[in-house]
Amino acid sequence: MNEKILSARKNGMLFLLLLIGLYALAVALFVQGIRLGSGDEPSLSLFLPGFIWMCAGWFPFFGLKVLKPNEALVLTLFGNYVGTLKGEGFYYVNPFCTAVNPAAATRLGQSGDVGDENLGKKILIAGGAEKMSGSYVNKKISLKVMTLNNARQKVNDVLGNPVEIGVAVMWKVDDTAKAVFNVDNYKEYLSLQVDTAVRDIVKIYPYDMAPGIDTTGDGKADDGSLRGSTTVVAERIRSMIQQKVENAGLEILEARITYLAYAPEIASVMLQRQQASAVIDARKMIVDGAVGMVEMALERLKENGVVDLDEERKAAMVSNLLVVLCGNHDAQPIVNSGSLY
Repeated sequence: MNEKILSARKNGMLFLLLLIGLYALAVALFVQGIRLGSGDEPSLSLFLPGFIWMCAGWFPFFGLKVLKPNEALVLTLFGNYVGTLKGEGFYYVNPFCTAVNPAAATRLGQSGDVGDENLGKKILIAGGAEKMSGSYVNKKISLKVMTLNNARQKVNDVLGNPVEIGVAVMWKVDDTAKAVFNVDNYKEYLSLQVDTAVRDIVKIYPYDMAPGIDTTGDGKADDGSLRGSTTVVAERIRSMIQQKVENAGLEILEARITYLAYAPEIASVMLQRQQASAVIDARKMIVDGAVGMVEMALERLKENGVVDLDEERKAAMVSNLLVVLCGNHDAQPIVNSGSLY
């Protein structure tokens, strides 16, 4: 079902004044009929129309609708979809029309478009609102950009490591008819699709870069990871959510990863592995630099003719320099005034 925009004029104020005037006229006719009656019997020609309108004249007031900016109202008449009111203004429609919004009482994380989340039983429907235990649930559909921040999920990455991830999704209603009639509750539907999309995308990537893993589906290993490719991962999550909610008339504007970490049960082990990897990389860099410095020292000594070392003395010098350059603690110098032999 596609959205049909009602081209109703913003004539609510005119009808409001007209209905108030008719109600005032009915009261006047009612009073005048009693005054002009003969004896105890009122004048029926004046009394009866005034009495009927006083009893039923309140019903046309339900046709008055007020819309604020970025609000819409989906109207049905005896079960048939009439159309959607869009744009701020004061409208008058058929008072028998009913506003429909199955997600009016649904509250999502950080989506503050409804009032009280603890709503009671429905008591009355009037003017696009439902009275629920002393509070009203607005049947209007918000067209504003809203934020969905679902709870953190625990998902296994491509290597089987449990990862906790949180995603924030910016979305809005694009087609009100699809949102109301194609799905039972478009907010709950969106929340479920966000959870499934996050799981489907996260299980493709490793948390950190790992060799021999294809994250793009082209059959070639790449350097993609959850920690290093957050922008790419978030965009893939957004695209998948958009595909899933297209039939619900929703538009996904942006998705961002708000939290990413190893699950608590393996966090300490993974931290130790990262620390060990960092130590190994640092040691490798130190050794490479130390070997280069030793080679440079031997070449400079040989070029300048400072000292002529045989192979055994070169080996001893290399050993001493490597100990000094690669050690964890400061070297303690020892002065040798004698010979090595």
